[in-house]
Amino acid sequence: MFRIGIDLGGTNIAAGVVDEENKIVGKASIPTGLPKPAEGIADSIKEAALLACENAGIDIFDVAYVGVGTPGAVNADGVVENDANLGFVNTPIRDLVAERIKKPVFVANDANCAALGEQVAGAGKGTENFIAVTLGTGVGGGIVIGGKLLTGVNGAAGEIGHMCIEKDGRLCNCGNNGCFETYASATALVNDAKEAGLPVTCAYDVFKLRDAGNIIAASIIKNYISYLAVGITNLIDIFQPDMICVGGGVAAQGDNLINPLYDIVVKKRYTKFSKKQTKICAAILGNDAGIIGAANLGE
Repeated sequence: MFRIGIDLGGTNIAAGVVDEENKIVGKASIPTGLPKPAEGIADSIKEAALLACENAGIDIFDVAYVGVGTPGAVNADGVVENDANLGFVNTPIRDLVAERIKKPVFVANDANCAALGEQVAGAGKGTENFIAVTLGTGVGGGIVIGGKLLTGVNGAAGEIGHMCIEKDGRLCNCGNNGCFETYASATALVNDAKEAGLPVTCAYDVFKLRDAGNIIAASIIKNYISYLAVGITNLIDIFQPDMICVGGGVAAQGDNLINPLYDIVVKKRYTKFSKKQTKICAAILGNDAGIIGAANLGE
């Protein structure tokens, strides 16, 4: 039986039909079209789902259920308690979509869905305890323990970007100081480089300058990875996962990021005393992770 995974974003709604082997056999993407009421977003989710079915060559009746990954905290009733970008405040997105598609609907935070996707079909396939860390505008994440998403009491577990790694440190958009993402996001890396006078617009530019022999860029990246290692080590110490997968734009650097990060985490921090080491690797599914993860919410 097929399942549909929805990755609901502020710009686009991506839908995919996923088979029993977690392969996407049909995809579709339509503009979210904000600003739009929740009912209109639910209409668009239905439209994207039906288009994905058409592209997969199946009928909606061949689908067991629909999973939706959405920004914001999602409670056990499928209600998005708050998301400013979509305008959701205690929005019953599960019920709104179910009313339209006439199928069981499961809803979870989009970062959690991406983590689940990597765990079941990507870098973490075969693991039971897995954490995904996404380095982008902020730092996102998802935690899978015993093969199940850790959602927490209000559906907001896994917001790893807002753990404090520097007391009285940089001010974060959340209002607190010293959050992980103010030091380890792609935004933080670019801001550090700009403050040092480097002509950069994205994280790739900083690495490119470093590879060309720029010593300032090299120093900034070294400092960046050291902060990233603090957060990664904290996650290992708390959860002891089989694997931590790093995704997002910065992770496109592959071994240029993963190898020095692993060296710090394993050789210079507490984890060096552990008999078994958590594997650290780059994500492999890209944008498909959220679709596949959402399509596994009912499993």
